Amino acid sequence: MSDVSDLGEWEFVGRRGTDPVRLVPGGVIAATPATRAFAERSGGELRFDFLDDRAVLRMLRLRHRDEVAMFSAGLKIGAPLAIVGFGAAVYWGGVVQYWESGTARIAYASVAAAVVLILLAVYVRTAVAHWGDPVRQNLRARARSYRELAHLARREGADVPARYPHYGPYPFAARFHPEADEAEASEGKGLS
Repeated sequence: MSDVSDLGEWEFVGRRGTDPVRLVPGGVIAATPATRAFAERSGGELRFDFLDDRAVLRMLRLRHRDEVAMFSAGLKIGAPLAIVGFGAAVYWGGVVQYWESGTARIAYASVAAAVVLILLAVYVRTAVAHWGDPVRQNLRARARSYRELAHLARREGADVPARYPHYGPYPFAARFHPEADEAEASEGKGLS
């Protein structure tokens, strides 16, 4: 369901693998003075208009693509790392430790450790590329603030569904980088 063409005009996917969610209009979210003030303050800090429904919808759709990309990258590297690491440990426990030649055991341990370390380095590099990218962090920072705005609106009595917009707070991967080039999101990072 991550394809935008499968979604209705005002729909987005809240979390990977879930059904589409309908955007709550900005007028509903900013109906009280507290939520309007929060939207304006956060919008100024993050250079984003949280009351522009089209901009919010685009941001939430991009956030979904970001989450799918992070999961996919983690799975592509993390699954082989886990399988190879587990297989190397099981093979050591069942076979290699009983080899009579100490040189063969050391050679096996060295090769297995090297392969696991290489996969681990690729996994860490991939994670840093996704989590540490300033453009992606800006997107997450905006999604986090929008989530806080929606929760505030619900507490203030607005008709906002529970857990809307269905994203976590991302406290450590959502720092705003004012110097990041927004054009990079649609050109080089595959988030458009």
